[in-house]
Amino acid sequence: MKPIEPVHLAGRHARLVPLAPEHHDDLVEAVQDGRLWTLWYTSIPSPEGMRAEIERRLGLQARGSMLPFAVLDAAGRAVGMTTYMNIDAANRRFEIGSTWYRASVQRSALNSECKLMLLRHAFETLDAIAVEFRTHFFNHRSRAGIERLGAKLDGILRSHQLGAGGTLRDTCVYSIIRSEWPAVRHHLEFQLARPRG
Repeated sequence: MKPIEPVHLAGRHARLVPLAPEHHDDLVEAVQDGRLWTLWYTSIPSPEGMRAEIERRLGLQARGSMLPFAVLDAAGRAVGMTTYMNIDAANRRFEIGSTWYRASVQRSALNSECKLMLLRHAFETLDAIAVEFRTHFFNHRSRAGIERLGAKLDGILRSHQLGAGGTLRDTCVYSIIRSEWPAVRHHLEFQLARPRG
């Protein structure tokens, strides 16, 4: 697999740019749209924890296990974060994860376009064999979104992680493999071409 290095990816509705400290203020505003950090079944930084989360992701990037992006809307405002993570270069696979968007752009063309750009870069530039998505069993909105992409459920890792309030997280593991990419790409391009409203 080619090295996973910082890159700018641009579409009509969104741009993905390397995460940087200067995205902090926009991301604080974004996370307040929907009070996303209060969702018990996911891990989204609070406004007070945003700077530490940016630093954490950049630290993982420095160690080669994550490539974090800020998600920018058409106006150039940061409206969320996403990453390539759990990078397994030897087996040409990694996860798209640690993703969140402000509530007002969830289930929008921006979200679909970000997934298309990330997957296209993964399969067509980085030569990935498989791309994973992982989410909490109780994060039904995330699971539905991953399934709408065309990803297949590989399985559920039961009692996989300790969660909020001492709960145990069952993690749903999905993937898209190289042979599925042409159909997934066509599906996402079709969805983006349809009028919304």
